[in-house]
Formats: sequence, structure tokens, C-alpha cells
Amino acid sequence: MQRIRLRYTKRGRLRFTSHRDFQRAFERALRRAEVPMAYSAGFTPHPKVSYANAAPTGTGSEAEYLEIQLAEHRDPETLRALLDESLPDGLDVTDAVEARTSGLADRLQASVWEIRLDGIEAPEAARAVEAFLAADEVLVERRTKNGMRTFDARAAVARLEAAGHDSDRPDGKACAILRLVVRHLTPAVRPDDVLSGLRATADLAPPVPAAVTRLAQGLLDEETGAVTDPLVPDRDAATAAPPTAAGLSAAKATSGASPAAGGGTA
Repeated sequence: MQRIRLRYTKRGRLRFTSHRDFQRAFERALRRAEVPMAYSAGFTPHPKVSYANAAPTGTGSEAEYLEIQLAEHRDPETLRALLDESLPDGLDVTDAVEARTSGLADRLQASVWEIRLDGIEAPEAARAVEAFLAADEVLVERRTKNGMRTFDARAAVARLEAAGHDSDRPDGKACAILRLVVRHLTPAVRPDDVLSGLRATADLAPPVPAAVTRLAQGLLDEETGAVTDPLVPDRDAATAAPPTAAGLSAAKATSGASPAAGGGTA
């Protein structure tokens, strides 16, 4: 049984796709691409797909991850291309590696978010960021399935910066860009929680809803605030590992020759 880890995006209008909607679209893509999936046992078998830390509905993402289990060996890049063709534009499969290590979910320690604040001047955003970072605690409320919950948004923020941006809006209004690195804690702190914290500490209130995009997620370097690609350990393991029998067979098929084939003539 082979495990493949995939990175995919949610772009444009597809950012409004719920996680359940994506699951349905992805399972249709698996059937359309004729992927030889492994299935669970029981009365209602389903394809073995593990989703990791999906972005909230309404946010874009360049770095969503999942893992699939196959009943037959496949080349990861070929599989990536087939699935990408089978999904709608905006749900794009951008990377695929064979899983050679354990604990992909454990490597998703933090996310890098970009928050676009149309109608907010960069200096105003910078002052709000300074006030937020100076606070020891920033309590915010969020409604959950168990009712309203209060938690500290400041503790999860490893890095927060503000910058200006040339707005592409027709009215030419200002636009500030926040770059945010958030640790994956329990309870999870989302970008809208940080925006609530900025409103509470500095009265920052954009005139239009913020546009939020996840740029990366992975291992967090606490000293620098950098977030690294979680698929690198699998690539490194593939480079160090000896070729498998399946890989040798594929190489022979590609070359059109076998070790027993001689160069003699009749």
C-alpha cells in the first residue's frame, strides 16, 4: 500500500468552498482520474483520505494538505497532474510526494497568513499591530457549537507585521497588508480572531471585509518566525532511500530494456 501526500490550493471564488464541499469534489476527482484508492472496511467502505488542518470557509489558501492511500503504486507527479486536471480551477493540486515519514499533521505547527485591509492606511495598521504585540493578553470571543467562548488571541501570534500596498480598487483607496504567523494551538486562533483583537486593542475596523489567504503552513522556527515546507522530510527520505522494486520496474519499462537483454545479433 502506497501513501501520497498532496498540497492543494483554494483560490478565487473557490475560497468560499466548505471543507465538506471540497471533500465531495475531491472524491469525484479521484474517480474521474481513476486513482486506485485503498478503501476502509465495514458496511460503508470509503476511500482512505486524511485531511489536515483545513482553512476556514471564506479564506483563500496556497497551502492545504491531505494524504491518500493507494492499492497500487503510482508515480506521485503523474498522479498530481491527473488530479489537478480533474478538479475545478481554483482547487489546484500543486505538489505531491510519496509519504516516507510519519506525522504530517504533527509538522503543521503554524500558518502564515496574508490579510488585506482595503480602506486602511499602512501607518494606521502599523499602530494597531504595535498595540496588539505590546499587550500581554488579548481576549476575544467567538461563537462555537457550545456557545460563546473567550480565549487569548495574543498567545498564538508568533509574528505580525503591517505594510502598505497599491490598491487595485476602482476608487483608489488605501490598502494595508498584514503578514501574520499563527501557532496551531487549542483552541485554534484564526485570522478573524486576530482582527477582533486588533479592533479591541486599537479600534482598527476596516470599512470592508478583510481578504484572507493562507500562504504556508508547516514547522515553525520560534527564533525567526519562519514556517518551513512540511513535505521536505519526505523528499529528503526519498533521496536517501534505495530504489524500490516498483521504481526499478518503472525505470525498466521506460527504458524499454531489461538486465537480461543483450546487444547481440542473430
